[in-house]
Amino acid sequence: MGRTRRVAGPDMGVEVGGVRLPDPVMTAAGTSGYGAELAAYVDLSRLGAVVVKSLSAGPWAGNPAPRIHATPAGMINSVGLDNPGVEAWLEEYLNPLERAGARTVVSLWGRSLGEYARAAELLVRGLGAPGGSSVVAVEVNVSCPNLEERRGIFAHDPDMTAGVVAACVAELAPGGLPVWAKLSPNVTDLVPIVDAAMGAGASGVTLGNTLLGLVIDTEARRPLLGGGGGGLSGPAVRPVAVRNVFEVHARRPDVPIVGVGGVATGRDAVEYLMAGARAVQVGTASFADPRASTIVSDELTTWCETHGVGRVSEIIGAAHEH
Repeated sequence: MGRTRRVAGPDMGVEVGGVRLPDPVMTAAGTSGYGAELAAYVDLSRLGAVVVKSLSAGPWAGNPAPRIHATPAGMINSVGLDNPGVEAWLEEYLNPLERAGARTVVSLWGRSLGEYARAAELLVRGLGAPGGSSVVAVEVNVSCPNLEERRGIFAHDPDMTAGVVAACVAELAPGGLPVWAKLSPNVTDLVPIVDAAMGAGASGVTLGNTLLGLVIDTEARRPLLGGGGGGLSGPAVRPVAVRNVFEVHARRPDVPIVGVGGVATGRDAVEYLMAGARAVQVGTASFADPRASTIVSDELTTWCETHGVGRVSEIIGAAHEH
């Protein structure tokens, strides 16, 4: 169930895009399942939130196998956003999360504006009355590189990003659910896209997702993954992701940022927070050790204690002071 945190210690609470979280460490979408799969290894109530695998309005089969391949400093995947659909998720997976005491962030995706809006509509309808479930926010995924129909359409275009966010906000805002826009690192300048997302009603942004990559099967003389190219994640992408967080915070310091990419230790989390993120997500590290998110949380708490940090929020953006 993970390590037991000391009773007394620094205040680890943070505010992220309209949501108050007791801890800045979350899981990352696509790396911890749809529900309480990690509950056998982690006390989910300890985490800031569990971000579930991206859901679409209806079931989606994803890409052909093979889907995942190890790389020297992480992994590359071409899963293709397979999922059971929002309604099936609500029926099968939400209750186990609530029984585990988890705060839940639902990741949504679609192949068109209409599909995003439909997914959001189904989610709101299934959740019922505002505040009646453990769902605290929705992360709108406009950044996955592994679906050919949408590559470069939403994530690389500020106007399209704004359209997706606005469509989801229209459905989700009446239910009181903040929207975080998950943006792609595979762009020249993130700030115009951040501006578009926030202007369309997002409460914050998640930076970012995997980097585009390709592995060749040299014996078969073709791309190794069934979907062709894929998304690179793990320690190799962390410096890129930290720089993206740093540059967006430098130019838009009031925008709430969730940092993700290669977080495996408490010190990694400190880097993101000092760069300007208000919270972090742990993804690929959970494949190597399903306890990774709580290990990061424990190590972050210990770092704060040993460095005399009474509130973890004190170090957010600290690298910009020098």
